[in-house]
Amino acid sequence: MHPLDNPIWEALNSSQVRFAESAGAARRFLPEVSLLAGLPEPSQQGFDSLATLVCAEDSVGLFFGARAKPVAGWTIIHEAPLLQMMQGDRAIPFRARDFVELGKADVPEMIALAELTKPGPFSARTRELGTYIGIRENGKLISMAGERLRVPGYTEISAVCTHPEHLGRGHARALMATLADLIRRRGEVPFLHVRQANARAAELYERIGFTNRILLYYTVFSRD
Repeated sequence: MHPLDNPIWEALNSSQVRFAESAGAARRFLPEVSLLAGLPEPSQQGFDSLATLVCAEDSVGLFFGARAKPVAGWTIIHEAPLLQMMQGDRAIPFRARDFVELGKADVPEMIALAELTKPGPFSARTRELGTYIGIRENGKLISMAGERLRVPGYTEISAVCTHPEHLGRGHARALMATLADLIRRRGEVPFLHVRQANARAAELYERIGFTNRILLYYTVFSRD
């Protein structure tokens, strides 16, 4: 089994174990870091273990290799097919521009941009999972991208987003190229996840050297 077949579970048992809460056959990120959780397989036993880590009516997001089935004690509130894409060895061509590394002081703006553009779940401490960089214009954060899931040999590029008023200027491409180069310099392979329905983003990623690897399903469960 390839480690990226179940990336959240693998990350929480290896490179990002310090961000994990564990119970039996379940792992989840600390709630302030991410709503993502992992199971070795989508079994009732695993969900029962996960229930001890999740407050009533709270939510967690999981990646599965197939559509999720109803589970006792949980309600499915969202599901979306995800393309998992990996980048090869070639560098991404892009037009250089100034960017800043984002830190704790930038979190309110990062959350606001993520809430506006919906690149995926983003919480108050998500930036601690890796390097996050952004582009500012007139002092305002208009584009960002960063590193999220990490397993030995692989790092995910995530939270790629640009303010709607600044689209089409190559900001996301430049930030992704910078991060991909950083990841490759560490001897790791960049990968990402994109909603299958987001054809515009998937086509961009293909143009800059990412290829489809596997189809996963992102499912958000609420504990009854």
